[in-house]
Amino acid sequence: MAKGILYGVSTGPGDPELMTLKAIKVIESCPVIAAPRTKGENCMALDIVKGAMDVSGKEIIYIESKMSRDKDILAATHKEQAEKIIACLAEGKDVAMLNIGDTSIYGTFTPIRDLVRNAGYKTSVVPGVASFSAIAAVLNESLTSTNEPLMIVPGSYKDMDKVLAFPGSKVLMKSGSQLPGVKADLRKYGLEERSSLVANCGLENERIYKDIRESSDDEGYFATIIVAPEEKTV
Repeated sequence: MAKGILYGVSTGPGDPELMTLKAIKVIESCPVIAAPRTKGENCMALDIVKGAMDVSGKEIIYIESKMSRDKDILAATHKEQAEKIIACLAEGKDVAMLNIGDTSIYGTFTPIRDLVRNAGYKTSVVPGVASFSAIAAVLNESLTSTNEPLMIVPGSYKDMDKVLAFPGSKVLMKSGSQLPGVKADLRKYGLEERSSLVANCGLENERIYKDIRESSDDEGYFATIIVAPEEKTV
């Protein structure tokens, strides 16, 4: 029996219309969908896919995600997730594992892919629209211009001083609970007036703040900050 293939499928940041044709084609071809699920049974990636196509005939396995920074807990969780997928691949079933945004950018797929590949199975990646690209479009702004650098870091990055002192544009992803501290750093470097924030881009509860000073300190996990390289006209 031929082994199944694991596909890491990027679903885009939230709007089903931002899913690529290739993503939809690959999901249609796979009998199994692996859907990451956080505590509270939130399956955002699967919800995005359901907004773009009918998945009623698919076998859906849920990949429980644990929000932890403990390396041992994460390793055990990834092993458990990979084993669920490998069980399907061993039966010759192709699996489409969903990933919000683009799979290659802070994706949940990467550690699973490595374990599956090490177990002797083929893997493939379908790229997608990254959240910060969609956010730049929502703000109607460019992330970079000629010869300007772009730095992308999580809002939890430990050396934010170094990031904010670096020239060019900055993308601070998934700032969430780090917002008060990040805002304080932006004030310290005089960057508040050059900073915008979009929360839940592409979703029904999307919130857009061209001036970050208008946002609250509790905008949720999917809150991304764009720091322009020079003063902008709002």
